[in-house]
Amino acid sequence: MSAPAVGGPLAGLKVIDLGQVYLGPYCGLMFALMGAEVIKVEPPGGDSIRGIAGGRENPAAMMLNSSKQSVTLDLTTEDGRAALLALADTADVLIENSRPGTMDKLGLGWDTLSARNPRLVMGSGKGYAADSVYRDAPAMDFPIQALTGLMSVTGFPDGPPVKCGAAITDFLGGIHLFGGIMAALHARGATGRGDFVQIAMQDVTHHALASNIASYLLAPDGFADRAGNSQAVLKVAPYDLFSAKDGQVAIMCLNDRHWQQLARTMGRPDLAEDPDLAEGPARCARRAEVDGWVTAWTSRHTRAEIFAALSGAHVPSAPVRNLAEVVSDDDMRARGMIHDLPHPELGTVPVPGLPMRFAGHAQVAPIPAPAAGADTVRILAALNQARLTAQTKDTN
Repeated sequence: MSAPAVGGPLAGLKVIDLGQVYLGPYCGLMFALMGAEVIKVEPPGGDSIRGIAGGRENPAAMMLNSSKQSVTLDLTTEDGRAALLALADTADVLIENSRPGTMDKLGLGWDTLSARNPRLVMGSGKGYAADSVYRDAPAMDFPIQALTGLMSVTGFPDGPPVKCGAAITDFLGGIHLFGGIMAALHARGATGRGDFVQIAMQDVTHHALASNIASYLLAPDGFADRAGNSQAVLKVAPYDLFSAKDGQVAIMCLNDRHWQQLARTMGRPDLAEDPDLAEGPARCARRAEVDGWVTAWTSRHTRAEIFAALSGAHVPSAPVRNLAEVVSDDDMRARGMIHDLPHPELGTVPVPGLPMRFAGHAQVAPIPAPAAGADTVRILAALNQARLTAQTKDTN
């Protein structure tokens, strides 16, 4: 078997990343970590996400913009727009997630860009689709979680709806935008022409609710929106968090075989062989009793002991870890999923690596994210030199 190629599977692609906050920058990050040249174009002062941490540099900006270059342009000025057009003329991809209509108002919309560079693929991520009745509503992760119903299925039955702890709709949007752009690049190989790829956070979030919507359709009258850490869709038990000596563990018995293995691991073969507990619906009807048996066992052991025992028994489980434990995970570092990169203000930032692996390409470690505008002079000077060279050739 030959050695993996160096440089990443997307080496040779040039991407202009106008992304702001999470959605666009995450899409651009996927390109950068796969070896593409990604030039992040920021407004004067930088992407708004940079200053959201109370005047300090935001570690999230470092995590989302590693391995990119940064150019600052004021797109409200003629010079800034001209520079952006020149960059787009030389690019394979342009990413943006500005408010609807912004790019067209600036004279930087799809019609303009594609007329100048027919091979360009433009990716646009928005909260709501261009043909949606909500098109002009301001959209970020929090209101999108509310409108899509994601919030309604998060939380406990006796409490109000709760947002997901992570900005999940932004990242669902970013990875769907990346996939759409890659499909357009694939098609360009046959047609020679680029395309305009659009995604809406509302639409991609709807896909993530498949199991919840299925449960509602199966039992619309008895559907409980929120189930806390239990399973609202399938009649399975146990499926919850359980107390350990040093915290909590998540345990799920998705099928009856899992329950039998769990019971035997707990030292309760009598429960595994009890015909009255053999099937999920029966265990659900006695959930409090079943959960009590499990808690009696878990409370005598540490999270690590429970995880090891249940992993050996092929029962889905995991310790509930806090973020301090997650960012110090040695396994993630050993596999290149976390890289400790230096930053002049923040010290060391745990920057994520590429979650995809390719047999034919070596994993490319990220490099520290640039300061806002760090590459402006160099990149614009190279553009000007290229224009001068082209003009000289035309006159000869």
